[in-house]
Amino acid sequence: MIRFENDYAEGAHPKILEMLTKTNAEQTPGYGMDAYCERAREIIRGLCKNERAGVHFLVGGTQANAAVISAGLRPYQGVVSPDTGHIAVHETGAVEAYGHKVLTIPSLNGKITAGQVEEMCRAHLADNSREHTVQPGMVYISQATELGTLYSREELTALSSVCRRYGLYLFVDGARLGYAVADRGCGLGFADIAALCDVFYIGGTKLGALFGEAVVITNEALDRDFRYIIKQHGGMLAKGRLLGLQFCALLEDGLYLELAGHAVSQALRIRDAFAAKGFEFICDSPTNQQFPILPDAAAEKLSKKYAYSHWTKTDETHSVVRFCTSWATKPSDVDELIGDIAAL
Repeated sequence: MIRFENDYAEGAHPKILEMLTKTNAEQTPGYGMDAYCERAREIIRGLCKNERAGVHFLVGGTQANAAVISAGLRPYQGVVSPDTGHIAVHETGAVEAYGHKVLTIPSLNGKITAGQVEEMCRAHLADNSREHTVQPGMVYISQATELGTLYSREELTALSSVCRRYGLYLFVDGARLGYAVADRGCGLGFADIAALCDVFYIGGTKLGALFGEAVVITNEALDRDFRYIIKQHGGMLAKGRLLGLQFCALLEDGLYLELAGHAVSQALRIRDAFAAKGFEFICDSPTNQQFPILPDAAAEKLSKKYAYSHWTKTDETHSVVRFCTSWATKPSDVDELIGDIAAL
């Protein structure tokens, strides 16, 4: 079985394994206070062009999302999210479990607009009994989105502006941020993201690390007690150097974007193969996730040899499926898939 159902099926890039082995017997302080974590923080601050940014390392995306949202919201506040947002549909109510409602907005191709956020805020403020309802306190988006689409500079700038106008934190889930930054057409790098939002994270789990997400906080008020929140959420890894070391390996010499670029290039080959056969897509994704609409018979035929994700039904005989590439996707496996797509 050749697997295209996610971007974390493999272990870790050999450079990470080499560094882990080489440093295995070293003694370091715990809880992210070691020299490797500090070096990773320096690298990330440099990439973000923000020497004052808080940088914290957590194990996984749901953990990072729950910790950031808990840190930013008062007990009576909720987080605004696209209806396709990971926190709304794929985290088992983790945000609600910590006491905050997810306030969903209908999305288009995985994205929401500044106008939608402003409309929600205006409606809340215009409600004479608003103290009986959940107050919007933060906006959550993903870059790349759950559908592989990207916010442009103009879209993110507009969201940032409306959030600041209404006093909302802007939080960017970066589990797949590398795939977004690798797309030169998007025009948003780490420094741009850091300048336009209050907090985001650089995902490692889905881009070459064994595990790990680097949370970057540019709003000092949000950063002040964040380590307390990490600890309370069970996210403070005793062997924290294992996280810092991985981000050193990924970010120090540009490996992170190199791996992202590889995954994207292989995904676009898959996209072109489906398009050449006349299959449509639910949206145009320039990243490592592709969502073709296939006749169920064709999808079933491919499933004999390839693992992929079934997304949703479009009608009685067609389904949206997801093919997802990774840092380790073999071009030869993509060659084989392309041949089988052509034969459908």
